[in-house]
Amino acid sequence: MNLARPLLTLLAASLLAMTAMPAPAASQTTTAPPATTQAGSQVFYQIFFRSFRDSNGDRIGDLKGLTSKLGYIKHLGATTILLTPLQPSPYYHNYFATAFKAIDPAYGTMADYFAFIRAAHAQGLKVYLDEEFQYVAEGNPWWRKSICKPHAKYADYLLWKDASHCVAEPFMGRAKWLSYTGKSYGIAMVNLDNPAVKAYFQKLLLFWADPHGDGSGHDGVDGFRLDHMMDDLDHKGLDKDLFAHFWAPIIHALKARRPDLGILAEQADWGYGTKWLTQGHVNMVFAFPLRGALLSLDKQAIVKAIRATDAATPAGKHQVIFLENHDVDRSMSLFHDDQAKARAAAAIELMLKGDPLIYYGQELGMRGMQPKNFGKSGGIPLSDGIGIPVREAFRWQANLQAPGSAIWYEGSKPWWPDRYNRSNDGVSLQEEKARPDSLYHWYRKLLALRQARAELREGSQRILCDDNTTVLCILREDGSQRTLLLVNLGKTDAKPRLDPKLTRATTWTDLLGNHATTSPDATLQPMQVRIVGTPE
Repeated sequence: MNLARPLLTLLAASLLAMTAMPAPAASQTTTAPPATTQAGSQVFYQIFFRSFRDSNGDRIGDLKGLTSKLGYIKHLGATTILLTPLQPSPYYHNYFATAFKAIDPAYGTMADYFAFIRAAHAQGLKVYLDEEFQYVAEGNPWWRKSICKPHAKYADYLLWKDASHCVAEPFMGRAKWLSYTGKSYGIAMVNLDNPAVKAYFQKLLLFWADPHGDGSGHDGVDGFRLDHMMDDLDHKGLDKDLFAHFWAPIIHALKARRPDLGILAEQADWGYGTKWLTQGHVNMVFAFPLRGALLSLDKQAIVKAIRATDAATPAGKHQVIFLENHDVDRSMSLFHDDQAKARAAAAIELMLKGDPLIYYGQELGMRGMQPKNFGKSGGIPLSDGIGIPVREAFRWQANLQAPGSAIWYEGSKPWWPDRYNRSNDGVSLQEEKARPDSLYHWYRKLLALRQARAELREGSQRILCDDNTTVLCILREDGSQRTLLLVNLGKTDAKPRLDPKLTRATTWTDLLGNHATTSPDATLQPMQVRIVGTPE
């Protein structure tokens, strides 16, 4: 959810507090669709589409631009691309669609889209589309053909406040929402209880997953992210029991056609997601509480969140581990440009059990934080613009104005003058490729390690060093293969307290260096990362 999510994020308590949330017990439910890939086998690369790569000089990221950079994503070590919405919308983020079975003309044509899908699959990359069904913006045919027309064909496709259907059910208490351009647009809630609406969206998802209807999916997407998924939409009691009556039947129909299809939910409460995994029948949810713990770089908080997340995740289901996305502040800004902290957090994220997600530019250390003074006297007006600082253009070149740079927000105020990422600031692919010790090369090394070692993708996970207050020790195992992650999260040197049986019974090699034999229990400096493993 794009307009409201930054508002909810900033008004709510810090996500760090979520680490204290108790993990819900898995509940009983009806037979779920078959699982897709094994947890840990995917590395997501999330792209805020408008900001990634421009191909035609209009400064807007587009399909041809993305297609031209598939090699970069593959080389980085990602396996799966997660895109923000492509549908047309009056808002720059393309949530609140004016058409569902369409591509925003600024991004290209439907032919460009299918060319991208084929090119991604040829590179061995999967593609997930982000879908939001719960709301539409004015201009959508359902809106245009039903407003003030209570007996029209689409009269019951949206929720209305009045019998004359002239006042739409408001989104977050507002009839209209402001765009960063200064224009306001109406947003209405969709009537997901309407069988015709459910049938429409089921057919729509089947189209994106299997355009030719033959079940092969060779030119279809490999999965969906379901935005702002709830059982009772916005807790209004108007769209309720959605897990059983809307989402589960649609997901079952998708799985019947494409059993390999992945379904990833953004659980709207940003909790552990157990109900979504069981009652909603999705394959994956986002590990929101774990994110808060990872950003704290507090050992006890991280251990608690790992255990709670594992306990909340039913067998055969996945958690997507992440530090950043399009709705939250960039981790490098939260770490106050501390490279050591960024490296430590990246190592933990990419070595943990689950499916890691890298938000475009995270691997470069791109900065960005949403403003805290919006809507206040003398502050910034509440608009979709408050998310721009965490959605700035991917830094291909040191010069922000270089061809291909998707600086679509250029000239907008205050977003352009106050931008976080600037020319020749050291945070670009061009600059970081030239520095062997850059964050970019650190991410590549970690991702290559994950790809090379089965225990990091598919193995079990154990937390060691429980009696050490600052050193995080995570052991990943798959048969006789072992990888051990050790990170000193304290402010002083510390020595891991490992079981001598573990250290002596196994020959350990340094997986980050020259693979020489090493001792895992040597002293660690503050924020130092050590990754050792059994020889292959």
